[in-house]
Amino acid sequence: MSHTLKKRLLLISHHNSYRIAPYIKAALKLDLEISIASEGKQSLVTEVANGIHINFDDKTSALATVLKEHNKSAFSGVLGSDDHTVELAAHIAKVLHLPHNPPQAAQYSHRKDLARERLTLAGCPIPIYCLLDLDLPLTEQIKDISWPCVLKPLNMSASRGVIRVNNKDECLIACKRLKAIITTASGSFEQTHVLLEEYIDGIEIAYEGYLHKDVLNTITVFDKPDPLTGPYFEETIYVTPSALSKDLQHSIKNVIQKACRIYGLTTGAIHAECRIDNNDKVWILEIASRTIGGDCARILDSENFSVEELAISLAIDQPIDVAMLEQARGVMMLPVREKGLLKRVEGLLEATRVAHIDKIDIIINQGHELVPLPEGNQYLGYIFASSKTPGQVTSAIREAYAKLKFITAPIFTIH
Repeated sequence: MSHTLKKRLLLISHHNSYRIAPYIKAALKLDLEISIASEGKQSLVTEVANGIHINFDDKTSALATVLKEHNKSAFSGVLGSDDHTVELAAHIAKVLHLPHNPPQAAQYSHRKDLARERLTLAGCPIPIYCLLDLDLPLTEQIKDISWPCVLKPLNMSASRGVIRVNNKDECLIACKRLKAIITTASGSFEQTHVLLEEYIDGIEIAYEGYLHKDVLNTITVFDKPDPLTGPYFEETIYVTPSALSKDLQHSIKNVIQKACRIYGLTTGAIHAECRIDNNDKVWILEIASRTIGGDCARILDSENFSVEELAISLAIDQPIDVAMLEQARGVMMLPVREKGLLKRVEGLLEATRVAHIDKIDIIINQGHELVPLPEGNQYLGYIFASSKTPGQVTSAIREAYAKLKFITAPIFTIH
């Protein structure tokens, strides 16, 4: 009696990533075995502790370890869970002759400076920018800059370290602050350099899509109803479907498709952030070769679809259908407003009773230290809502958020 072996997926992820659980769930739903490659040998998560243990900083040894596992039981697809693992995943998939983006293209998708350089050469609409070396005197480097501008680390996520500066003095102060923040960045160059780019006035949107055989397909466009004007750029509300005109949404897709081709991206999930100015010109802020971050992806879920299932299906070259629900949906990432220890959250019951609110998830435990932007990179949780119209969704989220109160205690430092 013959047995059909299940296809096997390799997920490369940081051992403490929130993305692991939804990818495991999606793989099981697609009847795949899944192996986690991480640095988490001592992890308390069974799938991580029993997974493949590699050194992300040693590509050669990581590849050798994965090849040994592949020879025991072949992988059918390789995925990187986030910005910092997509490049390694692309290298491994290339060697294993599995669907993949070119490693260089994957690198462009998580290094802002390299991406800006590439897009500038191709004439794509991106803000005017320059690189600053924080180890060198700054006054000379910024003497010809037109303000306002935005400072950005080269490879950090969740808006960490992103600061608007309106003049030279603000820039110098912000750079001192950034120098401490980027000491935790991966890579020596990234620990000493930041991007300084023109501030584009206008609305901001997020685009969720996927590439298959070089062609970009749209999942949805998210409107961001809260103005993102700085000085820090915390994400708050995403709502879909977008209220933008069909022509403008088509322009957004065309701009992102061109950028993907310039990067060399050919397959997999695409998450992009764009600004649209008062003349309806679409400006590229970010194009990442991964799914949307956080639990925001849950507003795209349906009984027969999740973005993790889609990403896996593309990695094994068996793309599933995208099944979007017709109702309007939205999510709010709860920002950290105040530094301190989280004592409790008040008003949860009242907030969940607001019409059109589906659920409220608080993901930070009591006693956890809260660090606001620009140093921090966490959200307190999420408010999910759905209704007939995007306007009703946005109003419900705002009403529910107004009922929440986050009680903190100060942190005392002993010298």
